[in-house]
Amino acid sequence: MSAICDAVYTYLEMDWTSRRQFVKDGLCFVLSGLTFNLVTSCTRCGQRSGHGVAQTEEGAPVGEKKKPSYIELHKTGKLKEKGQDLWQIMESCRLCPRECGVNRLDNHRGFCRASSLLEISSFQPHFGEEDSLVGSGGSGTIFYTHCGLRCVFCINWQINQEGEGQPRSIKEMAQMMLDLQARGCHNINVVTPTHYSPHIVLALDIAAERGLNLPVVYNTCGWERLEILKKLEGVVDIYLPDFKYADGEMAAKYSSDALAYPEITKAALIEMNRQVGVARPADDGLMYRGLMIRHLVMPNRIGGTKQIVDWIAANLPRDTYFNIMSQYVPMHKASQYPKISRKITGSECREAVAWAKEAGLTNLDIQGCSLF
Repeated sequence: MSAICDAVYTYLEMDWTSRRQFVKDGLCFVLSGLTFNLVTSCTRCGQRSGHGVAQTEEGAPVGEKKKPSYIELHKTGKLKEKGQDLWQIMESCRLCPRECGVNRLDNHRGFCRASSLLEISSFQPHFGEEDSLVGSGGSGTIFYTHCGLRCVFCINWQINQEGEGQPRSIKEMAQMMLDLQARGCHNINVVTPTHYSPHIVLALDIAAERGLNLPVVYNTCGWERLEILKKLEGVVDIYLPDFKYADGEMAAKYSSDALAYPEITKAALIEMNRQVGVARPADDGLMYRGLMIRHLVMPNRIGGTKQIVDWIAANLPRDTYFNIMSQYVPMHKASQYPKISRKITGSECREAVAWAKEAGLTNLDIQGCSLF
């Protein structure tokens, strides 16, 4: 048992890049399953609990296993109606806060560089997400091509900015969702979904007719229009947004002039919380519903971590799930910007955790920062 625990700890102590390589090598599946299911006492930790599984605060309510709400929307025909309504918005596109007004239905490409043609980079069980999304079977990720935010430090820039991906039909995406369910994934995790939200909703309608019953994770940069989020009510089970910047000037500098990012994201987070509430894992350790906020700690306090945690503490429940992410790597064009041209330090990560605790946030995922 101690040897198994050592293997699990080896996995937990890896940085983001190493975990991604583990996924490619097919080894992460085994270790992630052990991470999630190991409940026997071990000599290394001295505890009888699942390593790496987000634990609810003692005495806090446990989340419920609920049937995805989009299933009822499908039965009433409202899911398809929502998809069709979103589709028409592409005629003068305002799906994202850029509101570029391009007629994507006429095959023109918007600021995000997407047309009405669905383009997907990949789909597979993913084991590098939060533990309560990964479980033993992985998070069923679908990675979409293009992005409306276009950060200079984007780790997936080949996909999001260079357009690495293949044209797919909505029916093909629906089949991808069903294949991920058949492979044992615990959710359907749509990554960078904003500009393809019509396609996603219409694919869900097809997949629900054919037996899809997994929760939908809306994995977004956080920069979302309220009008669109309200159309997604009842479609999304788990919102997984970034909260990248507290300062609009920083957002404008590093994310293609997105000066209003902080205000737009704050409004979006409040709406997401209204729809799905606080994220709490169920008794099986998995997340089925709720808001899970991510914040990537940036070098030289570029992201404004203290201001972000103070805002969350003042405007959302104190037990809002908040993941303090330590895996910043200066990718893409980051080397051209001196303030973000390096990885973060241990002290930068530790101060982020300290600020979150001082603000009174009680549902923190700090696994990465704990390794510094």
